[in-house]
Amino acid sequence: MTLLDYRIVETTSLPLDGLTAHVGNTPLLPLRRLTRDLSPLTQIFAKAEWFNPGGSVKDRPALNIIQTALANGDLGKGKRLLDSTSGNMGISYATFGAALGIPVTIVIPANASPERMSILKALGAELILSDPLEGSDGAILKARELAAQYPDLYWYADQYNNPANWQAHYKSTGPEILQQTNGHITHFVAGLGTSGTLMGTSRYLREHLPHVKIISFQPDAPFHGLEGLKHMPTAIKPGIYDQSVADEQIEVQTEAAHEMVRRLAREEGLFVGISSGAAAVAALRVASKLREGIVVTIFPDAGYKYLSDKALWEEKK
Repeated sequence: MTLLDYRIVETTSLPLDGLTAHVGNTPLLPLRRLTRDLSPLTQIFAKAEWFNPGGSVKDRPALNIIQTALANGDLGKGKRLLDSTSGNMGISYATFGAALGIPVTIVIPANASPERMSILKALGAELILSDPLEGSDGAILKARELAAQYPDLYWYADQYNNPANWQAHYKSTGPEILQQTNGHITHFVAGLGTSGTLMGTSRYLREHLPHVKIISFQPDAPFHGLEGLKHMPTAIKPGIYDQSVADEQIEVQTEAAHEMVRRLAREEGLFVGISSGAAAVAALRVASKLREGIVVTIFPDAGYKYLSDKALWEEKK
């Protein structure tokens, strides 16, 4: 399948005002102190996705999924939006659900952080807890079961298989990065969860800059502490994921990502979440091999939803 075969669903006819008008157009921040040992002709930039209304990169696909469903007549008349999540996507669904009057049911592992649970409850989402030992895959299976059992009650958003997920990044993240770098980006680095960010952004960038290098990263083991990321060889693979899109794949250790979270806070003044730490690890690994280049990555969220993890913020001795 070529890029020309992908059908991008346009939903711009739906009104964008109030909260929804402020999704996207997030800052592109340079990493300065962390990159001091790189070639002077090499730079790393990160998209600060916590500037979105719901506090994460997931606002982009959540809003596009909801808008597409409304345009297709799948949502409305009291039907509840149902999906599984490890946290951020659920918060985005709940944010826009509250703003647009759409009831939201979220299946989430029972061991999700207290901050995530509190935010989801505050936004009015109904929570169904899945087995904590089964992680995000267990939440997926539970959501599928509920959708099949109660088809008249739920509309299953199915973020892992819904093309509106990656299309959101094709329509927003990709164009923003191209514009913010004046077309000079040479390498794009993104993590694999649903894979929507990598799929959509990369497809857009490749259409306009055929020689841009695409690098994906994932945890280095099935059992890991990289919130929101999947170890693809052992996880339920998202239907929207195409392994051939990336030129290179990197594995990131949990400990390295945790250390990088602390470094970003103390050396760059960037208080970010665990997947952002992993992104910085991967981006630095790519940039360290370059004599010249502009590396762009995604920092999915800020660190506020991880404060209860005391060990994360303690400097290791």
